[in-house]
Amino acid sequence: MSNTDIVRDFARVSPSLVEQASKYQAAILADVNGRRGAMHGRIQALRPRMKLAGPALTIDVRPGDNLMIHAAMALAQPGDILVIDGKADQTAALMGTIMMTACRKLGIAGVVIDGAVRDSLELDEMDFPVFSVGTNPNGPTKQVAGRIGHPVTVGGVVVHAGDFVIADADGVMVVERERLESLLPLAAKKVADENARIAAIGEGKTGATWLAAALVNAGVLQPGETL
Repeated sequence: MSNTDIVRDFARVSPSLVEQASKYQAAILADVNGRRGAMHGRIQALRPRMKLAGPALTIDVRPGDNLMIHAAMALAQPGDILVIDGKADQTAALMGTIMMTACRKLGIAGVVIDGAVRDSLELDEMDFPVFSVGTNPNGPTKQVAGRIGHPVTVGGVVVHAGDFVIADADGVMVVERERLESLLPLAAKKVADENARIAAIGEGKTGATWLAAALVNAGVLQPGETL
């Protein structure tokens, strides 16, 4: 395998930005990012309480083979998120308790995998953040070359090494490393606006102020008409 298949050095989103951005729900960041960056809903938390946030360490593997995941673990830095393009294959698990235990020991902050895992009850007890397309008791092979640190497509989203990844019970969201800082003020405003809206609903103001105009623009109502 050519050395170009493994990119060891790349810029990561800073720990300071990770700390700031991790305060928000994935849904908030998806909204202020123009509703872009959310992975397909097939990639879900192994348990709804699981959350993660950090820079992506991208891994491209062949379906059913985890050789390059082991290699990436050896290269990972504390706080990294393993983001694995497993081609949505569910015929064999690519990771289980042994690898996840090693990930935790290495300081890896979590795993996002477009593929299957196993040992789900033990992973639940570990409370190590895992987001996958499901589980399968079959184990993987360890024979096929792949790539580390290159762009991958996971859950329909292109992820570059060092991009910001955040995940919670709603799913997985990715923001380009260079873009994250500019979204933080928008996220703060979004949260404030939503809190104000919820408070207004609590006071009985349940009507959406934008609804009439949207219905006119969609042709449902004529100008001047009301529901």
